[in-house]
Amino acid sequence: MTLPKKVEIREVGPRDGLQNENLFIPTDLKVQWINLISETGVRHIEVSSFVSPKWIPALADHHEVFEKITRNEKITYAALVPNLKGIEGAIQQKVDEIALFISASEEHNQSNLNASIDQSLHNLKAVAEAANREGIALRGYISTVFGSPFGDEVKIQTVKRIIDAYIEMGVSEISLGDTIGVADPVQVKAILTELLTQYDSNLFALHFHDTYGRALANIFTALELGITKYDSAIGGLGGCPYAPGASGNVSTNDLVNFLHRLGIQTTIDEDKLFTATQFLQQAMNRQPDSKVYKVQSK
Repeated sequence: MTLPKKVEIREVGPRDGLQNENLFIPTDLKVQWINLISETGVRHIEVSSFVSPKWIPALADHHEVFEKITRNEKITYAALVPNLKGIEGAIQQKVDEIALFISASEEHNQSNLNASIDQSLHNLKAVAEAANREGIALRGYISTVFGSPFGDEVKIQTVKRIIDAYIEMGVSEISLGDTIGVADPVQVKAILTELLTQYDSNLFALHFHDTYGRALANIFTALELGITKYDSAIGGLGGCPYAPGASGNVSTNDLVNFLHRLGIQTTIDEDKLFTATQFLQQAMNRQPDSKVYKVQSK
């Protein structure tokens, strides 16, 4: 068995974690929390989403958050951007990286974006062109790669079509998402094995939700196949507003501890990660969904 020596972790809690919360965390607390995350050693933070407050009220303060956070030059501060109006705000706030998103499920894409996959790709092309003109890095999400909340079949050919479209847009990294947390190691191995016959492993990151408690098992399978980039959220925050029943992202705390136990290096300090998680617990007045944090808190 050969495992990577190093792994990159993207902290998505401030965006993908908070977007599913009914609770609005005050801007100053968000800023303090993101600043604590910046001290953990993480090299990528997804700060917020430039979407209408009507759709995601929890992230209505995206402009203010970007204005107030203390930026570390070693960290990429990213934002999700769905349309041209969103990219105007992202450019204004000097976002380091723009994340595009689309679903591999037609039904989920219609529910999430009110558009077909083809329509969404057309719309995202304009967003990508604007980002390219400004020299802003592009990352692409593909959600529901491993299963749709609506039960429609997700075809690997559709995933490949979106990957090719993203590459043509100038996207440098593609995050393959298990949006509802239904993936298992056998499925993960099958899908990745097929994709890796056509694409370089460095193109991909993986984004697992932990609905059925299989996220770390899926990550281990991906590690064996050479994938070295993973999305996670402090305290296991998250879910999916358009996928009822989906639980949070794999916990950054659990993932970092797991990787370190395997002898795999990350840039993240577990003690500082604990501090950032403790702050989140106090801000939300709720126990984070992380097994490692619960043990460390005793």
